[in-house]
Amino acid sequence: MSAAASSSSSSSFSSFKSYTRALSQTHTRLALRACSLSTSYDEMSRVRARSGPDMRKSLKWFDLIGLGIGGMVGAGVFVTTGRAARLHAGPAVVLSYAIAGLCALLSAFCYTEFAVDMPVAGGAFSYLRVTFGEFAAFLTGANLVLDYVLSNAAVSRSFTAYLGTAIGVSTAKWRITISSLPNGFNEIDFLAVAVILIITVIICLSTRESSTVNMALTILHIAFIAFVIVIGFWKGEWRNFTHPADPTHHPSGFFPYEAYGVVKGAAMVYLSYIGYDAVSTMAEEVHDPVRDIPIGVSGSVVVVTVLYCLMAASMSKLLPYDMIDEEAPFTAAFKGGWSWVSNVIGAGASFGILTSLLVAMLGQARYMCVIGRSNVAPAWFAKVHPRTSTPVNASAFLGIFTGIIALFTDLDVLLNLVSIGTLFVFYMVANALIFRRYVLIGTAKPLPTLSFLVSFTFASLVFSIIWRFVPSGKPKTLMLVASSVVAFGVVQLFNCMVTPARKPEFWGVPMMPWVPATSIFLNIFLLGSLDGPSYLRFAFFSALIVVVYLLYSVHASYDAEVNDPLFSSIKDDKDFRMIMETSAESEHSSGSHNV
Repeated sequence: MSAAASSSSSSSFSSFKSYTRALSQTHTRLALRACSLSTSYDEMSRVRARSGPDMRKSLKWFDLIGLGIGGMVGAGVFVTTGRAARLHAGPAVVLSYAIAGLCALLSAFCYTEFAVDMPVAGGAFSYLRVTFGEFAAFLTGANLVLDYVLSNAAVSRSFTAYLGTAIGVSTAKWRITISSLPNGFNEIDFLAVAVILIITVIICLSTRESSTVNMALTILHIAFIAFVIVIGFWKGEWRNFTHPADPTHHPSGFFPYEAYGVVKGAAMVYLSYIGYDAVSTMAEEVHDPVRDIPIGVSGSVVVVTVLYCLMAASMSKLLPYDMIDEEAPFTAAFKGGWSWVSNVIGAGASFGILTSLLVAMLGQARYMCVIGRSNVAPAWFAKVHPRTSTPVNASAFLGIFTGIIALFTDLDVLLNLVSIGTLFVFYMVANALIFRRYVLIGTAKPLPTLSFLVSFTFASLVFSIIWRFVPSGKPKTLMLVASSVVAFGVVQLFNCMVTPARKPEFWGVPMMPWVPATSIFLNIFLLGSLDGPSYLRFAFFSALIVVVYLLYSVHASYDAEVNDPLFSSIKDDKDFRMIMETSAESEHSSGSHNV
């Protein structure tokens, strides 16, 4: 029996000697585990069983629509609309929101196919684990959990500001300043922590009750938004859609900055749609996944798109685009005799923050739960409480962690660390969907599909670089057209030469591979619009995640697989590799099971 196999009888972490021996075998274990694939059947049976009791199937399609709306419609729309209209799109910011909504819907389709086929709580983590393997899943899943935690901490601190606006109390009066701490970390916000802890308690108690609370808050939030829309259309003037306040210095018309400005505005407002991915993590608790998930995920994106377009039109009707305040467009638009409306906006934004926090914290806990199930994180996170049917351990740990960050860290510091991870995960899920449709282990060779994904990613990246860095003019237009033709040709060539190896049993993304390919292109384009600090954060945290994987996760998952009863008769590493490959190939015989 080999050294690796002999050491498997006990944990790699049982003693310092065991851990040292495990580290010396890292290269062997990495080769076995990094690209190891799970299957849909395993994720819904053997892996899910590690949590103990099942999560209660208490959600229906209207719950998912409510959770999707609550997760997306936060306070961000009250800021991004002004910046996109004033700096880039003008009154055509309405079309920017429509384009961004279409992009979100394409990505939501990719999530929906996976969630219907594999209704588990792991969301993108589980989808990548069955397509690209354990390491890719851990890298993206851990980055997404970090993004959730940091963004939730930022949003909870913004709740203090908007609540102060609603009741007319300065933000400074809510926070305690400690001069001995460095700037950005010296304003203590107990209200933000209180909000985080209250929501943590709610999501620990019951998913059904969490959905009810979210639905009530979402209805109130939409009522405030509807009020602002109605007031805007009533008080505004249609001429503001085509006439700036200062036509001498600002171009006129509905498209003052032409198509380029509309697309640039769409890239800016797209981040207002982030949040629907959290709905996919609720798939394990959905009563009828085949019917409810497509309606819930896609329906919430459509409803939010309509709301955003109406808000953008209301704001454009209130003021000429060159008079819109970049930071607080709606509040500034109602100055004067309508100043009381700013209090209403503050109240509506406060409800929006609460709903987005609730949905995001539900999502982050379920991601952490399934990461624990896969044994790349401590199994303690995977436990589902028998009485509440919720992942209490993951919810409580991440809630406390989020609260600690929200207590000290300033909003501006956090915002520089957020967003790129989510777009990266959207990009990976679209790639995973194409790979899963066209590759079947043991039947369809992966090389043609992998070659297509790499080639299309490169063509999309070239387009994004040209768009951002090449000065405007005829050469730029020609280069953009050429790169677009190449990207289109790559998709068409793949579509003609490679036949899908798998057909979805219940619900599938239409127009394959065009829909996920378009999602890949748009996510790369949006990634190209982010600033340098976002990439530095992503690189730093990704490096940290790789270190954690090498020092802990690969050994923990190796121990779990080798000590699993299924592998009790394994004699050596060669047998272990053969069993792992056979397990991955079982997807061919088992198909897309729904348990």
